[in-house]
Amino acid sequence: MARRPPDPRAAAEAVFRSPRPAAPPPPAPAAAPGAREQVTLRIDVATLEHFQNGGRGWQDRINDVLREHARAEGGLGAEPRAVPVERLSSENDDGAG
Repeated sequence: MARRPPDPRAAAEAVFRSPRPAAPPPPAPAAAPGAREQVTLRIDVATLEHFQNGGRGWQDRINDVLREHARAEGGLGAEPRAVPVERLSSENDDGAG
């Protein structure tokens, strides 16, 4: 017959208090191509009105202007431009995939 430990409670606590190796942090999710991030941006009222007066898509137009400026400054590579879903066709298919 097996002997009981002298203090069963202490034996149980020792099992549950044993150090466990720390789990590695989950990998950062990869950003999808053409992914966008929501930000808060302070823009002059006149500049905002200029883009909003063009109707829907004013945020995309601001993004286009900022992207082109960054490329002109050498800050962005020649990454492909995202095509809106409603304009997808075989004509603008880059053949990747």
